[in-house]
Amino acid sequence: MPDHDDDPVRRALGRAQAELVAALVAGGEAPEGFDVERLRVQESALISKRRGSVARVRPDLVVLLGDGFAARFDGYARGRPKPEGGSRADARDFAAWLGLDPPAPRRDRGLGRLLGRVLRRGGG
Repeated sequence: MPDHDDDPVRRALGRAQAELVAALVAGGEAPEGFDVERLRVQESALISKRRGSVARVRPDLVVLLGDGFAARFDGYARGRPKPEGGSRADARDFAAWLGLDPPAPRRDRGLGRLLGRVLRRGGG
């Protein structure tokens, strides 16, 4: 199998891909040739997707923050890539960013299911 580490074209492509990912999920600068506004729209869409996942994992945060949940989550997520460990880790880090203690072990999952149904219906 050939070693592509010495291929300058592949190295340049790898750098460009890393810059694009950084611009989308870590607040990096837009790579040359990319429309900054379009990248910000896509960044917002990715943050919205993360926000929905965190809301499903920690509906208590949605209830606690009320109408401020989206803005607070967006402030946390902008410029911060999703941590390893998925949505649960993201929810944990968001709660810590808010200065909240980790949740107590859940004994009754009924509340979480109920809040999930309410959120899916749009609050009522």
